Amino acid sequence: MTRRSWLLLPAVAVWFAATACAPPRSATTARNTLVLGIDVSGSFRGRHYDDAIDFAAHYLYGHVKGLGGLRVPTAVFVGSVGGDQPGEVKSFHPIQDITGKSVDQLRSDLRAWFPPEDRLTDFNAFFDRVATLVKRQNLVLAPVNVVVLSDGVPDVPRASASDTLAPFKRLDISPLEYLSRNVTVRLLYPAPTVAAGWERGVPRRRVRLWTLDGEVMAGWRGQLTIGQPLETQERLWAWINDNVDFRVRTRVL
Repeated sequence: MTRRSWLLLPAVAVWFAATACAPPRSATTARNTLVLGIDVSGSFRGRHYDDAIDFAAHYLYGHVKGLGGLRVPTAVFVGSVGGDQPGEVKSFHPIQDITGKSVDQLRSDLRAWFPPEDRLTDFNAFFDRVATLVKRQNLVLAPVNVVVLSDGVPDVPRASASDTLAPFKRLDISPLEYLSRNVTVRLLYPAPTVAAGWERGVPRRRVRLWTLDGEVMAGWRGQLTIGQPLETQERLWAWINDNVDFRVRTRVL
């Protein structure tokens, strides 16, 4: 072996050691934010609240664990959509309150955190608070997925009985518009007519909107196999991927 080869050996050894210690690129999770809001108004309590709480527990568990290929969030905020007066600010629970818990624990916590006792469904206050949290936590530019479990009916007066879209035109998601190039709002559990009101009436430019009505949402429970561990409930996670986490295209203006 030449003298030059002997001199190169230490450098080669250091390179191999560094390569062996470095984590694989696939192990790095891309930054993305999941925000989940639960309607705590009286109008939602008598319809889908119980099912929504159960679904939310499974949804959060599946995403935090990355089950069935669900996208693992790097930040999570869980809050309520409600209020006893317009503009009321609500608390959001961070990812640390979600991770390490079973579905049963999450279900119990969600019920305790968000009892359906509020008078209003204040979507504008919710969206404004989401934007504030994302900016404060320095999560701007990363994809933001906002999931709202609600009947979707705005608590705003209708100026004219003939203008069915008027209440939806007063919903303000503008605070979310420039948080990221990829911001998606998903409304789960509305009636079909309300879903159409959101799709046709809510003013937006960059924010992507996806709705899934209550009748379709009822199908998630049928994907569960009794007695099978959640980690192997592939039908459930595939249903969520295909129906709830559907990749929405940017709206063409």
